[in-house]
Amino acid sequence: MMTMMCDLPHDLLGEKILAKVPITSLKAIRSTCKLWNVLSKDFIVGKTTSRQHEFLGFMTIRSKVCSLRFGLRGIHNQDALVDPSTKQVRLLDQVEITKIFHCDGLVLCVTKENSKLLVWNPYLGQTKWIETRKQLHKSDMYALGCNNNSKVPNYKILRLHCCYDYYNHGRLSGSEIYNSMSESWSVLDLIPDCEIDYYQRGVTLKGDTYFFARGTAPHEVGNDAGIIGLGVFMLCFDYTKERFGPHLTLPFTITDNRHEAVVLSCVREEQLAVLYEKSQSNILDFWVTNKIESNVVSWSKFLKVDLTIKQPRHPLVHRNHGSFFIDEEKKVAVVFDIGLNDSSRHYATTAFIVGEEGYFTSVNIGKEPTRSGSSHPPLVSSSYLPSLLQINQPHQRKETAV
Repeated sequence: MMTMMCDLPHDLLGEKILAKVPITSLKAIRSTCKLWNVLSKDFIVGKTTSRQHEFLGFMTIRSKVCSLRFGLRGIHNQDALVDPSTKQVRLLDQVEITKIFHCDGLVLCVTKENSKLLVWNPYLGQTKWIETRKQLHKSDMYALGCNNNSKVPNYKILRLHCCYDYYNHGRLSGSEIYNSMSESWSVLDLIPDCEIDYYQRGVTLKGDTYFFARGTAPHEVGNDAGIIGLGVFMLCFDYTKERFGPHLTLPFTITDNRHEAVVLSCVREEQLAVLYEKSQSNILDFWVTNKIESNVVSWSKFLKVDLTIKQPRHPLVHRNHGSFFIDEEKKVAVVFDIGLNDSSRHYATTAFIVGEEGYFTSVNIGKEPTRSGSSHPPLVSSSYLPSLLQINQPHQRKETAV
């Protein structure tokens, strides 16, 4: 008797088949039959699939959005190659995207030249264009978050107006917020007394967005007399209260903002992580939060990597467009950046895998067409989990299980 697909153990179907399907292809599989629809929710949305040592996310290559699957199994085996898999998102083929942001399974896309905003649910294959109050500017900053106290899922878009000139490139001049429930924008009466460079990408964790920021004046660093720091910190925007919280400390001090890289990331949607590369060195420090809320944070060192000998490129991470994720169990970090390939002389998105005892390897992801590469981080999410939120229906009703 021939065994039908539906007769196979559900755990086997989930682990061996569904877990390997690109997120952007799940819509087609879900529509095949009721069983696939239920299993995709159980194993993908319900997180019963462990997917250990595997990264799921999205990135931009040549102004097109691509899904990314990055496996780290056998990472320390010299004979086992890391095999990243990218697939262009056909649903967004006709749109040129330069910036992407993530929150709870939704992705905010900013089109080329900052002309339009698009919210996208990759799992359901739904998109929604967002009308803006006034014309977008190339120095505007964006973030996607949600109201944690709302019974009905309510996503919001934060838009920060950033000054764009030589002397005020990090100074904010205004802010506004979009509410998906009312489908309208409102001006926020708040301008934090700090600077956030327009090319910095905020990271959203548990509905709130965290930015790397700095004070407007240098200050003496603690007990280190004579050492002048730039007063760097994190700033959290609370979408429920629609305001910024107090300054949150970082586990290091910056003395040279032009040549030091600071990049934020998430760890399994539970913790924040920060990468710090000090000026004039190939030393990378990675920290993760022990506790993180809108008004309090504590850190612990995750990894310190000295690449002075193994990686002559300097610096490894560009402050404008670096991004990363970490694997706590394997004690490695994967850093994405855009740099010049020495052999081809083309700019390319490259993944650098670093770990303990000087472990280092790299994998090219995709070429960039311009000489200067991209000025935006190629990576959006380090732990993407799908959402059932229907973004193109009134009141954001959740999908009913079949």
